[in-house]
Amino acid sequence: MKPAWLGAAALAAAIALPAGAQQVRPQIETRKVEGTENVYIFRNGNHQSIFVVTPAGVIATDPIALARPTGGADYVAEIRKVTDKPIKYLVYSHHHYDHIAGGKAFKDAGAKIVAHRRAKERLAQLADPTTPLPDEVFDDQRTLELGGTKMELTFVGLNHSDSTLVMRLPKERILFVVDLIPVGAFSGLGMIDYYPLEAFNSMKRILAMDWDRLVPGHPGLPADRLGTKKDVEDQIALQEAASEKVKAAARDGKCWQPAENELQIDQYKDMPNYANGRPYVVRRYCGLWGRGT
Repeated sequence: MKPAWLGAAALAAAIALPAGAQQVRPQIETRKVEGTENVYIFRNGNHQSIFVVTPAGVIATDPIALARPTGGADYVAEIRKVTDKPIKYLVYSHHHYDHIAGGKAFKDAGAKIVAHRRAKERLAQLADPTTPLPDEVFDDQRTLELGGTKMELTFVGLNHSDSTLVMRLPKERILFVVDLIPVGAFSGLGMIDYYPLEAFNSMKRILAMDWDRLVPGHPGLPADRLGTKKDVEDQIALQEAASEKVKAAARDGKCWQPAENELQIDQYKDMPNYANGRPYVVRRYCGLWGRGT
């Protein structure tokens, strides 16, 4: 079976329009996840998060205010369009500002902020006034229960960061995973602080979980689609192919350059974001196989 991204590339080429004829997407959108009663995706630019509405209140994730300075307040306003229930929890997926900056608006709305212990340690060092420290932290697993809904928060090890949480809605069989598993796109900037070998174990643990659909932290391709277990398998295969190719280049003395400038991972050349993302992927695996870091 060919990877889903091959279809995405073909579809993009088939529907390409002149720049003036393309529809401009709004900066902010909220939509209900198809087949659910209470799960919503909030999108701010090219970042997205989920929130769940229950009879007892709202569980929200990732303010993503870095995409727009007022993003946290905009997110709260979008929730208010859906429900007047109190926002009880805000979950930080990890400590990176492009996803979690702007939590102050949720704190002001009365939410308790939950995150991995390492996220709080990182954020305490940075002291950003718009991103409050978590009120509650944990190491391995925490389940939030609110109004008959459960959200399982699991740390599956080092991967895209040292504080990334996998969020699972067991009744809806939905995962929310940020940055670790791109859907239909080649990896890129997210490789900067990537833990390559450990990430393989994390992705295998995610595959073993009980779920059907994955909401990624950046809209899936094509057409904002949700991910499947096939996307996780494809990402593992991509990273393994990149790792092996860069390992060979490193042992030939080609890291950092010329590998970063010249090495191609040919089977992924047509994948969205390949041109921009390839140098970051090569650089990170050069760090691993060329420097042992």
